[in-house]
Amino acid sequence: MSVCTKESDLVTAVLMYALRCLAEGDQAALRNMNFGPREIEALRGMTLADLYRAESLRAHCLRIRLDRQVFWPMLDNLQRQRQSEETQHNLIAADAPLEMMQTLFGFNAREYSRLRRSMSVDPAVGRPPEPDEATSHKLWAAWVARADSDSHELLAPDEYLELCRETGIGLRAIWHLTRQWSEFGDLKGIAVNTENQNG
Repeated sequence: MSVCTKESDLVTAVLMYALRCLAEGDQAALRNMNFGPREIEALRGMTLADLYRAESLRAHCLRIRLDRQVFWPMLDNLQRQRQSEETQHNLIAADAPLEMMQTLFGFNAREYSRLRRSMSVDPAVGRPPEPDEATSHKLWAAWVARADSDSHELLAPDEYLELCRETGIGLRAIWHLTRQWSEFGDLKGIAVNTENQNG
């Protein structure tokens, strides 16, 4: 019975990758790994049993070198994906509506339902309750402070969660109201007029 080692795991993984490159005709990838004509011909003769035998190896024939120019952008991309998924989960847990998830992340109805089920979020029933006037004013002030009156772009997903925590209003109502308000146009002008009327 062969005992797998970290070296044999590495060799087996690389050989399987090389065999796939060979099957797909990816000669460039093989050359980049320093496989010449003789090595490629040897690959052609390898069998599945040979790969199993490689599991008993305790040394490897590979020279591994980290490409930092690829490594760090790759890690940055993975971190962005992880943060985006965490935000999606937080939004779903806070009962974000389908339209919001479609607009912010491109969700379809199936993905939205699947994620809600996986997180055991109860299905929403009916329209969200309208907040009272004082709470609406609080949301308005918090939203205008974050919104860009020149571009009228959406807030970042995390900012909707901040509005939810700051105002105590549910995400469904926040999304519904802020989408209506975004159609007003000059947010700064409206905010000034509102303050003058209240004053």
